[in-house]
Amino acid sequence: MTRPTTKEIQATAQVAGVPVDEEIATRISNSIGPAFEGFAAIAGTLPFDLEPALYPLAQAAKVSK
Repeated sequence: MTRPTTKEIQATAQVAGVPVDEEIATRISNSIGPAFEGFAAIAGTLPFDLEPALYPLAQAAKVSK
């Protein structure tokens, strides 16, 4: 779990269907970077890592009975 780069932010946004330009991707990286740095000490020790862009999909998924 490392701080995402501008190019990684752009790629993730593109996959999510919300493309962003380089300036916006840099602002996103700068704003969420401290959170990634704060969790760096325990990265890989949590039970799972999820990509935040997938949260709406996971929340909208119907649970089959």
